[in-house]
Amino acid sequence: MPIIDDFIILLLNARELKFMKKIGFVIKNDAEAQKRALEIKSRLGEKCIIIDVNRCHRSDLPCDLSAIVVLGGDGTFLSVARFIKNSDIPLMGIKFGEVGFLAETLEDKLFDALDALLNNEYTVGIRERLTVIVKRDKKIKTSVDVLNDAVINKSALSRLASCAVYIDSNYITTYRADGLIVSTPTGSTAYSLAAGGPVIHPDVPGIILTPICPFTLTNRPVIIPDSASIEIRLEGNPSDIQLTFDGQEGVKIDSEDTIFLKKSRNPVKMISLNDQNYFNVLKARLMWSGGRI
Repeated sequence: MPIIDDFIILLLNARELKFMKKIGFVIKNDAEAQKRALEIKSRLGEKCIIIDVNRCHRSDLPCDLSAIVVLGGDGTFLSVARFIKNSDIPLMGIKFGEVGFLAETLEDKLFDALDALLNNEYTVGIRERLTVIVKRDKKIKTSVDVLNDAVINKSALSRLASCAVYIDSNYITTYRADGLIVSTPTGSTAYSLAAGGPVIHPDVPGIILTPICPFTLTNRPVIIPDSASIEIRLEGNPSDIQLTFDGQEGVKIDSEDTIFLKKSRNPVKMISLNDQNYFNVLKARLMWSGGRI
């Protein structure tokens, strides 16, 4: 029997529908994802809550929401992680995009994944975040929790950025580079990896500092304990420098700003199916040993 038929039978079970908690769905602006969302909505009815993270607030979410399923790529997943802020609602990603380290489940396994979710056949892992605070004149300019990374970037025509780094108030070095990436283990497979940083398993506690095209070749990526507090100041007369959060939001910074980063008190709970394995996902996305995306 096709997977879709099995799923319909499951949803038509009156007892399970009666006691099933509400499930939120965030849908990428993608034709196939939108089509699948309509199928899910028609079968789950009022148990399915479609969430538009661009229009609603976290406080608008129902109190009995048991999970949020993200139909999209890693970008959509990251935006949802910031949307829920300090909520402990677990997230599950279904890959409808080009990249899928966070959206672990492939599109063709959608209904199997929902079946497992409804039957509590899954595990919940913890993904640590970083709290990023920018201060100017001792006043908070911005404060954001990031799941992947915070990146200091210069514009294409700017001079090298000089980033003085302090760890637990101790001066470490000044990176002269095109930029600097401060990443979580989850973000180690994102921009940090492209810039030459290491891959770190999400369960390994640490924070990664990865310079982008450093002027001095001895400035290499560094992994520090996630208990450390990081302080970054721009030296010289920087211009056209931006600090971005998960590659989706940003703020302009200059030598009057100080950036503080530390492990967040609000990790993200991430749902994985029982047959999923981090290393299987990793080798598939990176196409190791003939793995396929």
